[in-house]
Amino acid sequence: METKRYVVGLGEVLWDVLPEGKKLGGAPANFAYHAGQFIGSNNTIAISAIGEDALAEETLTALRQHGLNDLLPRVPYPTGTVQVQLDAQGIPTYDIKENVAWDNIPYDNDIKQIAANCRAVCFGSLAQRNVVSRATIHRFLDDTPDDCLKIFDINLRQQFYTKEIIEGSFKRCNILKINDEELVIINRMFGYESLDMRDTCQKLLNSYSLDMVVLTCGTNGSYVFTHNITSFQETPKVKVADTVGAGDSFTGSFCAAVLNGKPIEEAHKIAVRVSAFVCTQNGAMPKYSDELISLVK
Repeated sequence: METKRYVVGLGEVLWDVLPEGKKLGGAPANFAYHAGQFIGSNNTIAISAIGEDALAEETLTALRQHGLNDLLPRVPYPTGTVQVQLDAQGIPTYDIKENVAWDNIPYDNDIKQIAANCRAVCFGSLAQRNVVSRATIHRFLDDTPDDCLKIFDINLRQQFYTKEIIEGSFKRCNILKINDEELVIINRMFGYESLDMRDTCQKLLNSYSLDMVVLTCGTNGSYVFTHNITSFQETPKVKVADTVGAGDSFTGSFCAAVLNGKPIEEAHKIAVRVSAFVCTQNGAMPKYSDELISLVK
């Protein structure tokens, strides 16, 4: 019997406390949800940690309501929360609580087994702010098979990143996902100020032996750079409800399309269409239509 292989969101699982109430979130959990819409929830899993509090029980209930598999060890820290404020355009700002459960993800045998059977994993910089979760993420990545897609969705938040963390992640991933605002920070941090966005992406592609760099520029479109292809897609004009989870839906749908054998340009088109749809919905995990799901089949 063939061994089951997983698509994994690894890092923070938390609650976004929005003006209209709290919603389950965290970029890796969002990624797993969106990838699972296309490749099946049985093949996707969110790996993080939760506390021993009432919010932990709500987390488990909400994940299951969204059809998400999870591997969430219990640790003696509070389950994570984020205060989210939306401006007039629906753009979020975040107040991310520290020293919470997802800062302390243990690397246990269950997580190690998932790593050994991992088809794709998405991780970010935020869950690496604490040494415990950072070590777990590094060990997980080191234990994945050679053909695993290792997507570093950089996801810079507040002050929770360093050059060392970012460079270590560049060296462990084979796909980098970054937005234009984050690229400005990287330009400054790595001394690339003389380069334009496209040249920076090419430099990162070559300097860290990456297979792809995915650059999203909000309403100004998005790019996928490989060693042979540069793909550009304009951003569709839609009525925005909020942008929470839109970037994660882009990454999840792009990953699923690539895994299902779609060419890079087609996977890029699908990701743009999916993220535009998510922008028209409230919250990070809307239900997809059959029409959207059929794009990746």
